This record gives sequence, structure tokens and C-alpha cells, in this order.
Amino acid sequence: MPRISLKGLELPQSAIRKLVPFADAAKERGVHVYHLNIGQPDIETPAGALEALSVKAHEMAEHKGVLEYSHSAGMPTYRRALCNYYHRHGIDVTPNQVIVTNGGSEALQMAFTVCLNPGDEIIIPEPYYTNYNTFAKLCDAKIVTIPSDIKTGFALPPIEEFEKVITPYTRAIMICNPNNPTGYLYTHEELLKVAGLVKKYDLYLFADEVYREFCYDGNKHFSVMQLEGLERNTILFDSVSKRYSACGARVGCMVTRNSEVYAIAMRLAQARLSPPSFGQFFGEAAVDTPQEYFDAVQAEYVARRNVVVEGVNKIPGCFCPMPKGAFYTVIDLPIDDSDRFCQWLLTDFQYNGSTVMLAPATGFYVNPERGRHQARITYCLCIEDLKAAMKCLEEALKVYPGRLPVRKSAAKKAATAATAPKAAPAKKAPAKKKAAKKA
Repeated sequence: MPRISLKGLELPQSAIRKLVPFADAAKERGVHVYHLNIGQPDIETPAGALEALSVKAHEMAEHKGVLEYSHSAGMPTYRRALCNYYHRHGIDVTPNQVIVTNGGSEALQMAFTVCLNPGDEIIIPEPYYTNYNTFAKLCDAKIVTIPSDIKTGFALPPIEEFEKVITPYTRAIMICNPNNPTGYLYTHEELLKVAGLVKKYDLYLFADEVYREFCYDGNKHFSVMQLEGLERNTILFDSVSKRYSACGARVGCMVTRNSEVYAIAMRLAQARLSPPSFGQFFGEAAVDTPQEYFDAVQAEYVARRNVVVEGVNKIPGCFCPMPKGAFYTVIDLPIDDSDRFCQWLLTDFQYNGSTVMLAPATGFYVNPERGRHQARITYCLCIEDLKAAMKCLEEALKVYPGRLPVRKSAAKKAATAATAPKAAPAKKAPAKKKAAKKA
């Protein structure tokens, strides 16, 4: 029998999706599963962008058109539209500095492949997005982590800790801002500290900024592309998936002012021919989505966040920090093993015919032990479902066989957790609650 490659065998499972078979089995048994494991928004996709897809398909059918390859870097009209979008966010780039990709994932893979040699190291604050592991493994690079602390809401670790792990093999520092999985929003001051280190050691600065629209409580997003003196160092990864609630469009981009990186990445872009045309049709139209859409969506996410933070912190032994952005948070739980607990929720537990699916935090750390008592939660469901899910979690922890005694430190953290701020009155977000109940 032919053998699987060694690299294939080394590829890690996704911490977010590895328990899907157990969730499917639970649904087959008639159990309703509240999906808090995956960042799949139930917010309505902008109607104008969907209408543009319909119009384009009708035009092609009416005139017997052909669904052609696009330019390998992406349709020129879409790249120009993206540049207009970035300009509105204080980022000045040209179409020849943008490569449209098959989702943000391909952008990551391109940059890792172009910039990293086997054995090179990328420094990332942890916990970090689990799928970075796969792209690093594909190019035989190594992720080196700097632990952040749940007690600080996972703020940037002291910059001295980064410098301690820099070696001759260090090639890049990577941040996700706002952060997945923690929801932390790095400040301008924190990014300036990272920039100083990048300049000092002439490193790449990789930045995953797909959640820039989702910043809360008056906090503002600052992009690495706005850092001065790093024009040849910074590489930005982006995506339409979460911004426009369009995960199925599978369109992202890689943005860099480094002409050499861009030229080599174009070889990969040409090898895979082109990004998806209909996704680009959608993305180009979505750029014109009015600010009112984002205002309403942001207000909805703030309300959902507050339900989760309050719901978790009132459970004995649990602690949830206050996320400043995105729609994720990592929580502390009084459990023996988060992998075992998250699987048990799907195989052995239900409350009023329902259960909760979480992502065990072990997969968001280089050393799984650091996430052994933690899980990632997304608050992409409607408020009604989130309240029910919090109740489910509370009841599950009462009967879980591997529950640990409430630790004083955890109880203290929960008792002193910041009170969730109330969202300002805003228009109702375009949430599809009926669809959410089928999740």
C-alpha cells in the first residue's frame, strides 16, 4: 500500500473542526448543538453585494458569456476597489501591491512560502490562530511563542520577552489584530514596540487583520501598514469572510510594498492560475457597503459579547476576560482536560435537548498543556441562542466527571472581572435568527 508522506503525517488537526464528527453524531441523535466553536457569523451578508452576484450571473447567461480566468493577481477592477477601501482606513497601497487570494488562508501560505526557509522561526504571541501551524509546517518553519496572560486580557507580552527568543533563525514576527482566538486589540503603542524590534533585527512583520471592522468600546484599529519605516518588512493578510459575513466567498488578499516579495508571490499566484471570479465579483461590490451596516453589526456583536462575558463569569470557577475586538474569547474553566471536556459535551451531555460545541484551547498553544483548562468561544450566534448556550455550559460543569475544585485564583478573577459595558442604542443588526437556531 502506498505510504503517506512524512509531512502529511505531521500536519496538525484543526482545534476548531476536529470535533465535527462528534457534533454530527449528536445531531443525528436529535441533540441541538450550539456552535460556539467556529467563527461563522449569522449576520446577513450585505444585500448589495449579493445582488451584484445575481446581476452578473444573469448578464452572463443572457449574453452567453464565459466564466473566465481572472488575472493571477486578481481582477484589476477589484484590486483598485480594494485600494480605495484601504485608503479609507488610512492605508495607502497600489493595485500592484495587492494579490487577491483564495481566502486569507492562501495569502498566509504564499507569504510563508516566499519568506521562510526550512528551519526558520516565526515569533507569535500565544494563544494564536491554530491554522498557522499548518502553513508553518508546509514550509518546514517553526513557530516560537511568547505566552500572553488571560489576567491581562491577553495583552501583548513585554517586548523583552520577544527579544529573549530571537535567534539567527528568526525570520518574522506575526500578530493577529484584533486577535483570534482571544479578541484582544493591540494598541498603537504596542505595535510601535513590535516595529522597533522588527527594525532592529530586520525581520518580516506578518499581520492578520481580517477583523479590523470589529473594534469595541471606542477603541480604534491601527494597521501595521501605517507603521513608518517598515515598507519592505510588512505583509498584510486580509479576507472578506468575516467583514461581510461571506465565509463561502473564499476571497482574501496579500498586501505588501516589498516588490521582491510581491514578484515571487506572483509566481505562486500564476501557478494556481487565478482566484475565484464570483468571489471577486462579490468582493468588488461589497467594498461599497455603507458604514451603517458596520455600525449595526458592531453594536450587535458588543451586545453578544456582553452576554458571553457575563454568562461565563457568573459560573463558579470560570473566568472570561473582556474582548476588545473580533468575536472570540478564550475562557478559563475548572476542568481536567479541555479536549476531553469539549468531546464529552457532544457525546455524553445534553440539557433540555441541547449541548454546546467549544474549541479546546490546547490547539491554540505550542505546548498543549497551557490550554488544558481553557476553551475558545465565538459569539457569532444570536443573543437568544447565546443565553441558552451559557445555561447549557453552566449545567454541564455541574455534572462533568472531570470537574476540578474551584480554584481560589479563578474565583477571584471571576469576581473581579470588569463589568461588561452597555452598548449604545443602535439600529438592529441584520442577524438571521431563524438560521442561527438551526446551527
